[in-house]
Amino acid sequence: MIKPIPHDATGTPVARPIDPGVRIGHVHLKVADIDRSLAFYCGVLGFELIQRYGTQAAFVSAGGYHHHIGLNTWESKGGSPPPPGTTGLYHVAILYPTRAALADALYRLAEAGIPLQGASDHGVSEALYLSDPDGNGIELYVDRPEEQWPRTANGELAMVTQRLDLQDLLAARET
Repeated sequence: MIKPIPHDATGTPVARPIDPGVRIGHVHLKVADIDRSLAFYCGVLGFELIQRYGTQAAFVSAGGYHHHIGLNTWESKGGSPPPPGTTGLYHVAILYPTRAALADALYRLAEAGIPLQGASDHGVSEALYLSDPDGNGIELYVDRPEEQWPRTANGELAMVTQRLDLQDLLAARET
């Protein structure tokens, strides 16, 4: 049985923080068609196919890591995306190392005719929003250096959602 989290005198939960070195290692997505998903994740975004399990699963990564994204049809072969208004994955966020790399991703999407659903400057990051072929939400983003993050007068983080200038982003692309 899970014990309840203790609360202080004001009713605020008091919990021991998770180790700051913890990271999300990978995401595993249910998809309807492995080949279609590989065409998107490898063919458009440029991930590398690391391993494939026949027609049922594949693992892709950047830089030779064992996998950043797992794709499988174990419970979803030929399936359709979940309808709006249901629970589940909102989006997978893929962090790019530089603004030029994010600009290249935008270029790849445009070349493939894949529409964006949004593009935002969050102050702490610049982000592109789209869906993969199975309707899974995808965020492609680059962080700004922490010293550039917007903060309130008392030092708290002050993220925003403003329009991202896509032409300015594309200009950062290294050709």
